[in-house]
Amino acid sequence: MRAGGPEAGAAGSITSPPILRTTMTLIFKIVASNEWRAAETAGAFAGAEVDRADGYIHFSTAAQVPETAAKWFAGQDDLTLVAVDAEALGADLRWEPSRGGALFPHLYAPLPTSVVRWSRPLPLCPDGRHDFGGLAG
Repeated sequence: MRAGGPEAGAAGSITSPPILRTTMTLIFKIVASNEWRAAETAGAFAGAEVDRADGYIHFSTAAQVPETAAKWFAGQDDLTLVAVDAEALGADLRWEPSRGGALFPHLYAPLPTSVVRWSRPLPLCPDGRHDFGGLAG
């Protein structure tokens, strides 16, 4: 066979080469910085108080996260923005209707820190809004 084509597997069956994922869907969690530091030490995040009360960890997409910050974290400093590979969460992640009927990602399990792609401080701008650094337009 030519390079890159199907290869013969066990018992002569034809198998295709694995498909490499070149993009990932990032979802975002806003969390108090002290809670995030504790999660990094523990290796998992069980959710903030509101998450535990609701039975799942609330996430937002890049387009949703500024509104989430304005609605639930207005004027709060010392926050961390956590970016997570949505596909790595598997079936525990569900996209469910929420604000205005938009689908939001909800995680029905602890968040393992191993699927976090990055985290960074989420500072306040002089006008009181959070600075997402160009994350969402």
